[in-house]
This record gives sequence, C-alpha cells and structure tokens, in this order.
Amino acid sequence: MRIISWNLLRLEGAAVHDVAALLERERPDLLLMQEVTPHLDALPSLVQGHYHRLPWPGRIHGLAAWSRHNFATPHVLALPASPLPGRLPRRRTQIVKVGDITFANVHLSHGQLLNRRQLLRIAAALRGGPSAIVGDYNAVGPTPIPGFNDVGPREPTHFGGDVLPFRLDRCLIHGLTCTFTTTLDFGPSDHKPIVLDLQVAQARLRRRPIHRMRRRLVKIRAALR
Repeated sequence: MRIISWNLLRLEGAAVHDVAALLERERPDLLLMQEVTPHLDALPSLVQGHYHRLPWPGRIHGLAAWSRHNFATPHVLALPASPLPGRLPRRRTQIVKVGDITFANVHLSHGQLLNRRQLLRIAAALRGGPSAIVGDYNAVGPTPIPGFNDVGPREPTHFGGDVLPFRLDRCLIHGLTCTFTTTLDFGPSDHKPIVLDLQVAQARLRRRPIHRMRRRLVKIRAALR
C-alpha cells in the first residue's frame, strides 16, 4: 500500500487542484492531509475516490483522508491537551482503516512533552493490529513508542521561517514493514509530502507454524532414540 501524507498549509498553501494533481501523478492508495480547509471538499469531483474531512472546532482547518479504496467513516480520537488557558484547538486524530491496516492521521501539538503524550494515547488506541501513525508530529528529536518503529524519511520536511530545517512529518508503524520511503517537492505548501510503501508483516506470521513443526520433529526424534 502506498501512503502519502501532506500538510497543506491552510488557506495559503496547496489548493484542491494541487492535491488532485498530486493524486494523478503519484497514484497512492491513501492520502492523509493536515491543515485542510473546506475548499478541499471538491476533491471527489476531480479525482475518483473516497474522501472524509474532520474539521477542528474553532479553527478553519482540520484533517482529511482520501483513498482509492472504500473505507468506513473514520473514528475520531481526542488527544491530551494543555491545561494552560487559550491553548486551542484541542487536537483530534482521524483513525482510518483501509484494508487490514489502521492509520492514525495526526497533526500533533507543538509542545514537546505534550505531543509525546498524544503519541502514547494514539499508540494505546491502535494496539492489537497492523497500524501506522502518520502525519505532522511537530516533534523535534526522537519519538520512541514501545512496539512501534520509526520508518519515515530521515531528511527535513519543513523549514521554520524558511531557514531552520525540521523533520516534522513522520511515520511510526506496528505490525507492518516499510519497503520504500521518500519525500516529494514542497509544492505550494511549507511541508514536503512524505511517501511510504507499507505492507502487513506476514513473514512473522508464517514463522510460527514452522517453529511448532520443528519442535514436534525434535520430540519425535527423541522418542525414537
């Protein structure tokens, strides 16, 4: 499954025709977007597929997912928030299941302790099946989550003030393998889209019957001696 994640930069960045052009050019299975405004609701009329937008209360932007594959209405997961007054919006995650994989589309808080708490909350909600946390982490430095592997591109995906490079757009996976990853050109946004090829880690599932068979053979040989 080819996944692309892109922070569109609200009203100043990528327009619906820019997103449609990306889909036609790259042909992903799933596109996860952050800082999405209502103008993107015209996307299904330009590119055939399934689309869902999650607005954030009190803000002009939110999250959105598009896929060439049908998916159920995404689940909304509320995230930990800062106790300080005026720290809005309260962040929410869009949980999208496509095929056997569950994706958390994220745009996390800027607070470095807070966005780690938010990641832990998302990881706890996803445990038990193949899953990926993808999007704008707003995180500086490592984001270790037990049971998840960081497989996103290692290069900067955002330049703060057009000067300081940051690797803000990331992907953590559980029960999956990543066979390819890269970034695309910025386009009209201040974030690079990230591209990932993900598949369910079937190899681990196949090993278990082999191990059981080997143990049985050892027991049979011991009994025949």
